[in-house]
Amino acid sequence: MNNKETAYNKISELVERFTDQFGSYKRADYNETMTRRDFIDPFFKALGWDIDNENGYAESYREVIHEDRVKVGKATKAPDYSFRIVGGKRLFFVEAKKPSISIKDEIQPAYQVRRYGWSARLPISIITDFEEFSVYDCARKPKPTDKASVARIKYLTYKEYLKEFDFLWETFSKERVLKGSFDLFIQSDTHKKGTTTVDKEFLQSLDTWRTYLATSISWKNKELDEDEMNFVVQQTIDRIIFLRIAEGRSIEPYGNLKSALKHGDFYQNLLVIFSEADDKYNSGLFDFKKDKISKMISIDNKVIKAIINELYYPESPYEFSVLPVEILGSAYEQFLGKVIRITPAHHAKVEEKPEVRKAGGVYYTPQYIVDYIVKNTVGKCIEGKTPNEVSDIKIVDPACGSGSFLIGAYQYLLDWHKDYYTDNGKPSKGTKNNPLTPEGNLTTNEKKRILLNNIFGVDIDVNAVEVTKLSLLLKCMEGETEASIDYQLKIFHERVLPTLDRNIKSGNSLIDTDYYDNEIDFGDAHLIKPFSWEKAFPEVFQRKNRNTDADINVIAQKAKLHAEKALQYISALEDKINGVSEKEESYDTKRGFDVIIGNPPYGGDYGNELKHYLAAKYNLPIPIADTFLMFMNRAYQISNVGALISYIIPSTWLYMSQYLSFRKQILN
Repeated sequence: MNNKETAYNKISELVERFTDQFGSYKRADYNETMTRRDFIDPFFKALGWDIDNENGYAESYREVIHEDRVKVGKATKAPDYSFRIVGGKRLFFVEAKKPSISIKDEIQPAYQVRRYGWSARLPISIITDFEEFSVYDCARKPKPTDKASVARIKYLTYKEYLKEFDFLWETFSKERVLKGSFDLFIQSDTHKKGTTTVDKEFLQSLDTWRTYLATSISWKNKELDEDEMNFVVQQTIDRIIFLRIAEGRSIEPYGNLKSALKHGDFYQNLLVIFSEADDKYNSGLFDFKKDKISKMISIDNKVIKAIINELYYPESPYEFSVLPVEILGSAYEQFLGKVIRITPAHHAKVEEKPEVRKAGGVYYTPQYIVDYIVKNTVGKCIEGKTPNEVSDIKIVDPACGSGSFLIGAYQYLLDWHKDYYTDNGKPSKGTKNNPLTPEGNLTTNEKKRILLNNIFGVDIDVNAVEVTKLSLLLKCMEGETEASIDYQLKIFHERVLPTLDRNIKSGNSLIDTDYYDNEIDFGDAHLIKPFSWEKAFPEVFQRKNRNTDADINVIAQKAKLHAEKALQYISALEDKINGVSEKEESYDTKRGFDVIIGNPPYGGDYGNELKHYLAAKYNLPIPIADTFLMFMNRAYQISNVGALISYIIPSTWLYMSQYLSFRKQILN
């Protein structure tokens, strides 16, 4: 008997038992826990899922995660089941109910599961009490007033399970999921209407909150200039979002931000909460020694109240316990394309940045492209290495924006380390040489160490730098609990998060401090933001080369095989710019980053003076001195021997005649 036939027989037995004792199962005292144990767990076991973790995997490697049921008001804090495949990728959530609940008609359970699935950017999720089985399209934004039928794409009762068994097996059995049938089912639903992805919706929320704050702050704090206005608005939003996500993950008490709305000046109450957060997290996000503006301003109570209320159930469509950090990154990428302007009448106006308007908008990088680039750079670079060797790998995005590539690289490193220390997912208690928790997660200290050792970024926009820090810190904090944080504070007297000021910096990646060698007036420094890579990251450019002679030969051969012409070109370019002879620069002395990734801007509009400087610095004719070419050249200048470089660049350089000489240098 094959697996499918076995599953059919087991589900047939469940259907028969439910039919025989239907009346007793429909009673109100037959609760959800009983339903899960008697029917829902066996149902999915029959479909091949390791519901009880019989394989003995650590929590972070389980196929099915059973969430704790913590009631928050009328909402349940986390979905009952999260079904995953190898690597921890979520497929769908399942919400369990007792049979006395009418899944077909009741609004709240449908809204609940759609909210989870939509926030986690899952394609579908399920509600079942075994009597009923309802599949929802989670691409559609949920509303508390939606009928239970809205976004429902499949509805079955237990009486139809055997007739519809082929559908259940082909779509939801583990065997068929691993062969791609689940993906085919999702793709086949081509008639979805009213879809609003969570990142786009979150962007709209960010824009709304920025407008609220800018309007109030500009009116009540007329001494602020535009830079200060943009900074304080961004900081306020970032701090609120960080703490709300911490609440969603049970790191902060639920409703902590709402406590600021009880009495007095709501913004001043928030500042007290922010100060307490600084004592706990040490992230730099709440550092009022660095931020001299936030404590000096005032904001209307109604503005603070509106923003905070929109972050909580039922007004908020977001379920922060499952909201991925990557979604914040894609929303913020668009958000950073706008800036607050102050009119002569001192009204705040939010508008697109000139460079964004010229380019026709911000184009965010799809996650699958980030994943592909990271896998083929970071993945190749650390392949076959030990954690001790990986700790010396330096990864950078020279135009990091909201940090999507750095988040991807950091997540890849976290997964790699977890896999390295785990015996095929079996639990292992952390030791000095095996930094895992009993649940199979990396310890807090190990996550911090990886972040500080390996991840670096630069962006000319100071707000982009702060967003990148925010996203990386939230990623670092994934898996933490209120108990684990209290343990660190009480036992080790150590705050939870590292400061990233040494890793993520603001400056112009293309313009070095030599720009001012022949300048007298430095008045435009705050606009040009010249940036010295060597001075900014001494731990990268002054580190000892740990490679043996044999390693150097292997690296050199690989570099020669894949980019011989490029290396020759860059060597000549460095000689010209720095006056370094070819003999002085060798494979075992050159220092720099090991992986350079990103989606750098192109088509930048510079004034004549800067244009001549950049063209000369990067050895490019002025007519084709596009920023993407400069970023490519810059990548080679700041790279280590044998470094892996991967950028998203315009396709025009592959066929336009003006780029012919550059193509030959890079591709031949």
